[in-house]
Amino acid sequence: MKFGKIKNLAIICFGLLLISSCSDDFFAVDSNGLTTEDDYYKTENQAFAGLTAVYDVLGWETFVSRIAGLNGASDDFYVGGGSSTDTNELQVWSTYTLNPSIGPQGEYWTKAYSGVFRANILLTKLPNTQMSQEKIDRFSAEAKSLRAYFYFDLVRFFRRIPLMTAPLGPNEYYSVPQSEPEAVFAQIETDLLEAIPNLPTTITASVEGGRMTQCAARALLGRVYLWQNKFTLAAEQLALVNGTPGAVSPYGNKLLANFADLWDATNKFNSESILEVSHSNVGNWSDWGNVAGSEGNILNQMVGPRNYDPLSATAPDYVSGYSFNPVTEDLFNAFSNTDPRKKATIINMKQMVLDGTANYTPGYKDTGYFLEKFAGRVSNRHTGGGAAELNWNQNTYDIRLADTYLMEAEALVRGGGDIGRAQSLLDAVRGRVNMPSIPATEQNIFNERRLELAGEGHRWFDLIRTGRAATVLSGRGFVAGTHEVLPIPLLELTNTLLTQNPHY
Repeated sequence: MKFGKIKNLAIICFGLLLISSCSDDFFAVDSNGLTTEDDYYKTENQAFAGLTAVYDVLGWETFVSRIAGLNGASDDFYVGGGSSTDTNELQVWSTYTLNPSIGPQGEYWTKAYSGVFRANILLTKLPNTQMSQEKIDRFSAEAKSLRAYFYFDLVRFFRRIPLMTAPLGPNEYYSVPQSEPEAVFAQIETDLLEAIPNLPTTITASVEGGRMTQCAARALLGRVYLWQNKFTLAAEQLALVNGTPGAVSPYGNKLLANFADLWDATNKFNSESILEVSHSNVGNWSDWGNVAGSEGNILNQMVGPRNYDPLSATAPDYVSGYSFNPVTEDLFNAFSNTDPRKKATIINMKQMVLDGTANYTPGYKDTGYFLEKFAGRVSNRHTGGGAAELNWNQNTYDIRLADTYLMEAEALVRGGGDIGRAQSLLDAVRGRVNMPSIPATEQNIFNERRLELAGEGHRWFDLIRTGRAATVLSGRGFVAGTHEVLPIPLLELTNTLLTQNPHY
């Protein structure tokens, strides 16, 4: 594991909208009177800067975008872009021609282990920080829940991975073995169960929006249990998150009345949001060589129609994008025309061209359908300094209440639990968009997740964890026993104890 190759990046806190000056070396400087790592983490402000650094990793995005990649690898989207080699790391995942040297795995590995590295440093330093025990406990709980989040990504993407719960010296990284998934999941569960009691039940979004709460940690734990088919445990945690279906939850969450309001870029940390990654359009970022350092949401630029040209006053105010993640015909047809989520999820450029409302230039794998949820708009565009393309401010949901409703409903049905409650949870999700009740079967719940969460990066994981991927993605080149995980990055295998995933 070449952790030494992790770039030193300016810390821009997406979750807390705070800028800090720390790097992956965590203030390890020289003897010129500057603060070193050994001297740091003494005060609450320093500890908070360290915690900010862990949160920062949640918001790292490059053109090898996590959401765009997960979308493109599923059956609901293509990668798209300008050509068959545009962001080739994602193209080869979508066609399942990736190998250890080409694919998204390097970006995803580095991002997650950067988060783990920072969390481990902070957890080691916090006991000796000069602040109240209550603050130490909270900061530790946040760091543990974030470490669990990063390890959950790693074990899902790579399966057998190095498991580290304390900082290691540069030379020690070369002798760390891979752990079996069971051990990684056990650590994730331990971190979350230890964190939950010391996390706040509520926070003030305008002050602390983006920080971990009991609700977010429980929801994440429920997702972790569901991935492992621990249905009873998953349902228990998710019930604590959800409360009475359709009502205000014990943690104060409630489904938004209007589904489309979820995608209003100004509607941040709303009542449906449980775990949200923050972005900002005030950072004035211009460095195309370090897109990950931007506070902006690059996805807004990636998914818009290429060379968008409004031809009438009624045309939406989209900004020309890069035509990534064109929507498949199959997903478009999966929505009922009476389902308001269709219009809130998919831009129908095909119809706009026919109507003479607007025009665009078809990109690679064009279908005429684009991802409305994240399309950049003039009304949301950065107008300050820096590159407008790198400074979009729409947040992304990692977990929202409709997701936890459907996860609990699935856990109840698959685990032989309360089917009546599962029905109520499914009905609440469909009722919000005035869709009729349907039986709470496993397949119906799975289909509902597809429609409700389309384009949010969940579909590929759902296909993998339920064993449907080999069938659904066979036309893309997916091979069972190989493509359920990504290859371990080639550079991580050199002079280490790591072995490659099978058939790569």
